Amino acid sequence: MLKNDRWIKEQAATGMLEPFQSSLVRHLDPEAAARPVLSFGCSSYGYDLRLSPQEFLIFRHVPGTVMNPKRFNPANLEPAPLHEDQDGSYYILPAHSYGLGVALEKLRVPPTITVICLGKSTYARLGIIVNTTPAEASWEGHLTLEFSNSSGADCRIYAGEGICQLLFFEGDPCDTTYKDRGGKYQHQPERVTLARI
Repeated sequence: MLKNDRWIKEQAATGMLEPFQSSLVRHLDPEAAARPVLSFGCSSYGYDLRLSPQEFLIFRHVPGTVMNPKRFNPANLEPAPLHEDQDGSYYILPAHSYGLGVALEKLRVPPTITVICLGKSTYARLGIIVNTTPAEASWEGHLTLEFSNSSGADCRIYAGEGICQLLFFEGDPCDTTYKDRGGKYQHQPERVTLARI
């Protein structure tokens, strides 16, 4: 069953999401309708996560290298600088490239819940694809987020603003949670976590 806003707020009060925004934020100053942001916070049946300003890495082509998930080479990644102007803080994801960021919010998934992370439509309309990522029962940490720029233009990716939506699905209790089996991506910090085997 897909969980609703009431359930999300109840669970957030026990530490499921930190920091937690109980309603959807579309402007940093709603009274003056100033400084619109890509929405973040609790929605009807999900939660819009924010991208952390801590780190954003972009894959670069290194001649003669082949990406290998069993022997991940961090030399294929370079840090992207954080820019700022009147529209906010942002990273630039070059055309036809791939980047890694991290969620600002820390997530603690309850033991009967699996979370699916989906991209936001505003970014999808620009050609930015946020990889569909699961967070399994009892997973904890800051999600590492993966972005593909399928367009022919560079694109801004805003930090501190909505980047993806979490959907919470409840199932029957499982025999072994992610925490029970000591999953390799447990307790990710607010930094990009690279591929592990």
